[in-house]
Amino acid sequence: MRAHEAGALHADINHRGPSWLRTPREVNDLVPSLWSSTARKNDDGALEVGGVDLRDLAREVGTPAYVLDEADFRARARAFRQAFADYDVYYAGKAFLCTAVARWVAEEGLSLDVCSGGELSVALRAGVDPARIGFHGNNKTTGELRRAVEAGVGRVIVDSFHEIDRLEALLAGSAPRHPVGVLVRVTAGVEAHTHEYIATAHEDQKFGFSISAGDAEAAARRVEAVDGLDLLGLHSHIGSQIFDTSGFEVAARRVLALQARLAEVLGRELPELDLGGGFGIAYTTQDDPAEPDRLAQELTGIVEHECRALGIVVPRLSIEPGRAIVGPSTCTLYEVGTVKAVGLDGGAVRSYVSVDGGMSDNIRTALYDADYSATIASRRSDAEPVLGRVVGKHCEAGDILVKDEFVPGDLLPGDLLAVPGTGAYCRSMSSNYNHALRPPVVAVRDGSTTVLVRRETEDDLLACDLG
Repeated sequence: MRAHEAGALHADINHRGPSWLRTPREVNDLVPSLWSSTARKNDDGALEVGGVDLRDLAREVGTPAYVLDEADFRARARAFRQAFADYDVYYAGKAFLCTAVARWVAEEGLSLDVCSGGELSVALRAGVDPARIGFHGNNKTTGELRRAVEAGVGRVIVDSFHEIDRLEALLAGSAPRHPVGVLVRVTAGVEAHTHEYIATAHEDQKFGFSISAGDAEAAARRVEAVDGLDLLGLHSHIGSQIFDTSGFEVAARRVLALQARLAEVLGRELPELDLGGGFGIAYTTQDDPAEPDRLAQELTGIVEHECRALGIVVPRLSIEPGRAIVGPSTCTLYEVGTVKAVGLDGGAVRSYVSVDGGMSDNIRTALYDADYSATIASRRSDAEPVLGRVVGKHCEAGDILVKDEFVPGDLLPGDLLAVPGTGAYCRSMSSNYNHALRPPVVAVRDGSTTVLVRRETEDDLLACDLG
C-alpha cells in the first residue's frame, strides 16, 4: 500500500493481506521477537511492560502514549557495547533522543551521535562528555559548527566542501583548545536492500563525498591541509533496516581501498573507520534481524580480510546503532474509537480499527510503506481473529498505522491497542498535523512509571501562534 493524496481509491491496496501474514492460532498471544523483553500478557489478558499494567498507565497518563521499557533499552545498549567491545559504539540519537535517554546511553558506556544543533543541546544538557559526541549532518550551519567546536565534540563528520570551509573560517578566528577531530563521510556506491527512501549509500543522494568521482579523496586532502583539524578517517553509511552484512562487505572494500590510497598520499595511515549503522529490527514476523554478536563477528571479519589484502593496519572501528537499541524497546498505546467492517471484492471483509493517534505520532507507514503489528492490550478476547487495518484519526486517507493485522473480531470502542517496535523515528518524526498534540514518552521499569517527555497541551500548541 502506498498512500496517495487523492485518497484510498488511488492507492495500491491488497485486500487479502500480504502473503507473509498468517492467521494466528491465538489472537491474544504476543510474538516475543516483536516486543521488548519484559512485555507479557497477564491473567486478565492485559498487556504489561516493565511490570506495569498498561490499563493503569492509560488511566494515569492517557492515550496515545509511547511506552519505553528502560530495562530492555539498557540491555540492548549493553549487548552492543559488549559484542563490539573493540569498537566505539555511538548511539544514533536521531532514532529517539531525550535528556534521560542520553544519560542512559552514557551510563551504559556508549558514545552519542547527533545530527543537529537541537540534538547537540539535548546531549550537552544531559551531561554527556563532549569528547564522546559525534556530530553528523549534511548542512551544518556556522552556528552549529561553532557550538560543536566550542563544546569540544570528539568528532565532526564533514559532508561537503562548504562545511570544511566553514570549519576553517571558525578556526581562523580562534584556535580550539584541542584539534577538531574530523571524519569524511563518503558514498561507496552501495545501495542497501531496503526501501529506496532510506537507502543512503548510492551515488544519487545528498549525503557524503563520492569515492568514484574523486571527491572523497579531495575532501580528505582538504581537511588534512587545515590547521586545527585532525583527519581521523572515513565514514560510510549504506542504509537502514538492514538484515545481513553483504552490503557492508562491498562498501568496506571500496572505503578501505580509499583509506589505503590516502595512506600513500598523506604519508600516514588514518586511525579510524566508521561503518555507520542501519541494523534492522523485527517489526513483523517477516523480519529476522541478526544479533549483535553475529554482526560484530561478521563486520570484524570483513574489515580484517580487506585490510590484509590491502596491506594496511586495521583501523579503530565505529558503528552507530539507533533503531536496533530503541526500536524494540518501545510500544505505542492507543484507545480504540470506532470499528468498521468494510466489505471487499469477492465477499471478503476488513475491519477498520480507528484509534486516537495516527500519522502524527507514527508517520513511517505512510512515508516508508512500513509494516507494523498490533495486539489488544486491555483484555482477553474469545472472538475469532479477523483481518484488520489500524488507522488514525487524521483527515487523510493515507493515515494508516498498521496496514494488515489479525485483530479480535469483538474489538470495541474503549479497548486498548498496542503497536510494538515504535521506539525509532516515531516520536522523533512526530508532528502537529491537524493540530494534534504529541504524546508523552513514559519509561516503565520494575512496576513504576516515569514520564520522560510530557504530553503536549493546547497551551504548547498555541504558544508559538502570535495571531
